[in-house]
Order: sequence, then structure tokens, then C-alpha cells
Amino acid sequence: MHYASITDRLADLGSEKWEIHLRGREMRALGKPLIELTIGEPDVSPDDRLLDACSAAMRAGRTRYSNGRGEPTLLAALARKYTRRSGREVTERNILCFPGTQTALFAVMMGLVEKGDKVLMPDPYYATYEGLVRGPGAELVPVPLSVANGFHLRPQDLEAAIVPGCRVLLLNSPHNPSGAVLSRAEIEAIGEVCRRHDLWLVSDEVYEELTFGADFASPFDIEGLADRTIVVSSISKSHAAPGFRSGWAVGPEEFCRRLLPLSESMLFGSQPFISDMTAYALTHELPTAALMREQYAARAGLIVERLDGVGGLRALPPEAGMFVLLDVSGTGLDGLGFASRLLQERHVSVMPGSSFGEAAKYLVRLSLTVPDEQLAEACDRIASFARGINTRSERMAS
Repeated sequence: MHYASITDRLADLGSEKWEIHLRGREMRALGKPLIELTIGEPDVSPDDRLLDACSAAMRAGRTRYSNGRGEPTLLAALARKYTRRSGREVTERNILCFPGTQTALFAVMMGLVEKGDKVLMPDPYYATYEGLVRGPGAELVPVPLSVANGFHLRPQDLEAAIVPGCRVLLLNSPHNPSGAVLSRAEIEAIGEVCRRHDLWLVSDEVYEELTFGADFASPFDIEGLADRTIVVSSISKSHAAPGFRSGWAVGPEEFCRRLLPLSESMLFGSQPFISDMTAYALTHELPTAALMREQYAARAGLIVERLDGVGGLRALPPEAGMFVLLDVSGTGLDGLGFASRLLQERHVSVMPGSSFGEAAKYLVRLSLTVPDEQLAEACDRIASFARGINTRSERMAS
């Protein structure tokens, strides 16, 4: 039987990247004492007021079809958010609502690139990004990020990576997996490169509310970049509500007008009761993000204190987000080898850097979304494992 070529382009970009995570889940189901540090799923619950708003909306009959752009209350809340943030008028004509950031990104990429086009992407990058680029038939062009530079994208590195056919820069700040936060000055310099080469700037800002002191900045808020910038985000991280799948894209009016038929063909609207809950989240001061910022910053400090310099490990402190990267090259293993053996021998699951691009080959990513005592125990197991690798290596050398 015939299959569309997209199924071939995405064949190796699904669960394969999450192999360690899935193996860990299987071990836990068998009763193994697994500690899971793979995924960025908040360990706090959504604020009760959000759950009440969602429930009340369902009971009030908000369970019917929506429209393709989004529910009026949510569009109004988003327009106020981005008008306030950018200092210029943003209206519902600049917004499209989607079930989560991932869906928003997929639709945006389908609207911007096709076969023969290229998408520039800072490397390392989030595990699903490659699929977003390959889906419409485009090609990923990595822009290597340096550990020495704190994983901050530099304009000269972007310039050097540009080749004929580049249409889009997919930017992610705060960055997953590193937690790097680009300053306004850095984004302005990057934006100047995008202007010279007539590139779209797709800005994934899902970690906007989870910075540890660095000021968040967006190209959408910078004069001269807004006409080429599309923001995607959601309440998954900021409000600890990943299962509700409520996200959006914000960009130029013409872009939204042209993308709307694609959105309507895919989904024809999000759930009204979830839209009402999201509007509530965006228009009320809730403590969830502040609580997570405090917890995750402290947990990142715990990992750095317990693992940096131990057994050849190097901990890389994040500036935001839900993760810490470990450089494991000093153990003699790459990230995949380290993660595989750590899972098997110490029952701790972490994400191998190979899931995030070539530049992360010798890294592993640890999630900060487990209770402190579990994280401390995981650090003890990782430290013991790393020391054991070096001890075995020394014995073999002698």
C-alpha cells in the first residue's frame, strides 16, 4: 500500500528519542526502584482555581464546538498580555489558539517552509524540533552552541551557518535543554542577522515564566523584529498544566490570516472549557510559576553542589527552566552510553544528549521535577556510578 513521504521523513523521530525514558518506565512497572529524571513535567499541581474554572465552564455548557482562531475570552486575554508586554497594540487578528505549544509549532512550520527550504536551529535543541522541520519536507541546519559560551547563540555563529534556502530561525529562550536565557541585546544582534537574510524568527517561549534571575526578552517585543517574529507558547510550564494542552501562536496579522485555514483544517478549534481556564490563568495572579522558580533553582543548585567535579562529571548551571545538563565526557562515555548504563546499573533514567542534537553528544539532561529527597538520592546514585566508571578504567589501565 502507498504511504505519504512524511511517514518516511519522521520514521526515526518519534519514540526512539525517548528510548531511555520508555525503558525506565518499563523497569518501574516491574517493581525496580527507579528515579525518573527524563521529562519536564511539573511536580506541582495546577492551582485549584484553574481546576474550578475549567469545571465551572464545563458545567455551564462550554463543551460545544469552538471556532478556528480561538475563543473570544482567551483571544482577549492573550491580546492584553502581548500588548502589555510589547508596548504596542496586539489584537485577536495577531493570534491563533492551539492545543499546546507542540501543535502550534507544527502548524507554524507547515505554514512557513516546504521541500527545499532550510530551518536554522541552535544545537542542542528540544527533541521534537527536528520532526517539526522534517514534517513539511524542510532541512535542519544546526547552529552549534558552545558550553564555554553558556549555550548562548552568537550572531556570528548564526551568520556562519546560513546557506542558500534558509527561511526560518527557530529560537528557544529560555532554552531547553540548557536553560540559557538570551538578553535583549543578544536577541537584537541575532535579529539583525535575520533581517539581513530575510529570515522568519519563530520564538518558542514556553519557559518565559521560569527564569532564575535573568531578564526574559523576546524578539516579538523589539521594534523592527515583530514583523518577522512568531511567538509560540502555552500554560503547560507556567501554570503546571501540561495535560490540558492549551497553547497559541502570536505573530503578524497576515501570517495569522494565511495560517488560519490550515489551523481550521487540522483542528477547527480548541475546547471552550479549557480556553476559559486558560483565560483565567492569564488574567489572574497565581503563585504556581513563582513556586516552581524557587524549587527548580534550589534543585539545580543541589545537583551542581553534589555532582560537579565528581567522577569526571561537569554540571552546567541553568539560567531558567526545568533541567540541568551534565557533561559526562570526563567519564570516557558519551551521553547515550552513560544514560544506558546508569539506567541499568543504578536505576536512574536521564535523557541522553543525543536526543537533542549532535552538539549534545557528550551530555545528559536531568529533570528538576522530582521531590528534593528523590533528587538527592538520584545524585548519590549518579555520583557512585561515575566514580565506579573511573575506578574500573584505572584498574584496566594498570
